[in-house]
This record gives sequence, structure tokens and C-alpha cells, in this order.
Amino acid sequence: MLLPGIAAAAGLLLSGCGAGQISETANKVPSVQGANLAAGDGKYAVRGALVAYPGVEGYQAGDNALLNVVLYNDSADPVTVTVTSSDAREVVLTSVAAATSPSPTASPSPTASPSAEQSPEGSPSPDNSASPDNSPSPDESPSPSPTESPSTGPARIEIPPLSYVQLNTEGEQVLQLVGLNEALLAGQNVTLTFDFGGETVTSPAPIAVPLTPAPEPSPIIERHTGYEGEGGH
Repeated sequence: MLLPGIAAAAGLLLSGCGAGQISETANKVPSVQGANLAAGDGKYAVRGALVAYPGVEGYQAGDNALLNVVLYNDSADPVTVTVTSSDAREVVLTSVAAATSPSPTASPSPTASPSAEQSPEGSPSPDNSASPDNSPSPDESPSPSPTESPSTGPARIEIPPLSYVQLNTEGEQVLQLVGLNEALLAGQNVTLTFDFGGETVTSPAPIAVPLTPAPEPSPIIERHTGYEGEGGH
């Protein structure tokens, strides 16, 4: 007679534990980095506004930082979004290639050819003279260098009606904060302002933290020699 009662009590205990675990799991909200904002009574939205991870050393004053964000326009009209920040000199819209490529170093000036630097006492022979095809015409003006065209522009983003624009390093364009006012570490915030054609919202956006812990430093191996009084061991 006792066995059925014991089995029933054990069943109740097991069902209670299982219900508690399911309830606790259901109530957990996953933590996602990035600020989510709304403007214009919900017509416009900012999703996942997140400053790129700066590394263990953080950002220094004057550094640039990439900003990942998705901008939504749920209205029936196009809108122009302007992005600014009180924590940086300016916010620009640039190409991913320009933002992620290292700054070019100054290349040394090319050495002039001996025929152009010094000529012998006589006039140069016709064989050493420059070809007419390579010499520029007097009427032609020199074409501008590709580096003379600006690679960045003001942070103004056109969003069609009922559409969105994704700006991150996985696309073609990205937002960049130029000239941070002060040093910042991962986990701190940067204040951003999004102006959707007169509908403005301002909020702090977090600086990304690493999703995995940093690797432990390798152990330091001390080498002992006979000069330390150990008898040569």
C-alpha cells in the first residue's frame, strides 16, 4: 500500500522541478549589445546602434571609431537621417574599404632620372630625348589624382519609404565617429543624435565588449644557469 503513495509523491516532485526550470528559462531575456530607439511616434527606428570593440587598450582621445546601426523608415514618405555625436568632432558616412584600410604611409619621392638631373656639356642626343607620346600637351590640364576626391561625406542617409538601411562593416557603407573627445573603454557609452527630418532622438550607444574572454597569458618559464650558484644545473 505504501509503494503507490511513494510513487505519486515522487511524480509530483519531479513535475514541480520541471515546471520551475521551464518557467525560469522562459523568463530569461537574452542580452544583445546595441541601443534600440524610436522616433516620430514609431515611424522611425534605430536598431543595434553599437560602437565597434576597440581592443583591450580602448580608444584614445582623437581616435576614430566605427558605428554599426540599422535605420528604419516605416512611413509612406522618404526621409533623410542626419547622425551627430557630442562625443566626437563629427560623424561621417564612408565606404567600408576606406574605413577599414590602414592609413597610407608617405612614400619617398621618386628619384629623378639621370638625363633629367644632369645633362652632358652638349645637348642631349635625340635617342635620349623624351618621346612625344609621353610628354603632356600644353593644352591639356593634368587630371586630378584619385586621392583628391573625398572618400567620406556628411552623415546624411536617404531611406526610401517603408524600407531600411543597414550600415556596418558587412555592407558597402558604414558610419564613423571622427576625433573622439576623450579616451573610452569597452562597455562605456557614446552619445548619438539621430534626426529623421525633424524628428530627433538622442541616446547613449554602448561600445562593444568582447563576446568571449581574452586568452590567458602564456606561463613565464624561468631558465636557471650555473651562474646563479646552482652548480651548473
